Amino acid sequence: MPPFHSTLPSPGRTLGNVALMPLRQTTKGSARGPAPITSDEDIIDQTINLFKANILFKNFEMETDVDRVLVYVTLYIIECLKRLQKIPNAERATQDMFSAALEPFSIPGEAGFPLNAFYTKPGGEAEEMKKYFVQIRHETGARLAEKVFDPSLSPDGGPAKWWTCWAKRKFLNVALDKRR
Repeated sequence: MPPFHSTLPSPGRTLGNVALMPLRQTTKGSARGPAPITSDEDIIDQTINLFKANILFKNFEMETDVDRVLVYVTLYIIECLKRLQKIPNAERATQDMFSAALEPFSIPGEAGFPLNAFYTKPGGEAEEMKKYFVQIRHETGARLAEKVFDPSLSPDGGPAKWWTCWAKRKFLNVALDKRR
């Protein structure tokens, strides 16, 4: 069985070879960035929904520029889950996810980026790509914190083990954060 790919159409505009996907704005800081706004299901919703199925795969053939965004968000979800499993409540989780989005990170073409073979260097658009990835990280962290601390999954107010159990897995045998 092959991994699940994004069903969203490519918007046409790219940064490097990463699609500039429209995002549903749910957090304050995420509106500052190059991604257009949408009210429909976006790439982050789709990645969170496909996460538990895709995390089991060691190979992923990137068919479109949208799949590159899906892979990046999947890798970022793993980093978020590593942090969320240690946090006691939803309020602290939201704060930690906001600060995690702003921490220094590598973009395609830089030495610390784990998938440079599949992503092209953005060239003159490096700053815009950085803003786009921060925007994606803000939205992903906020929505994931809502899912992980959902009262129906974890009545005691702590993180839901049905999400945090995936923090130990690797997707494509790589991690965004080389320090961990």
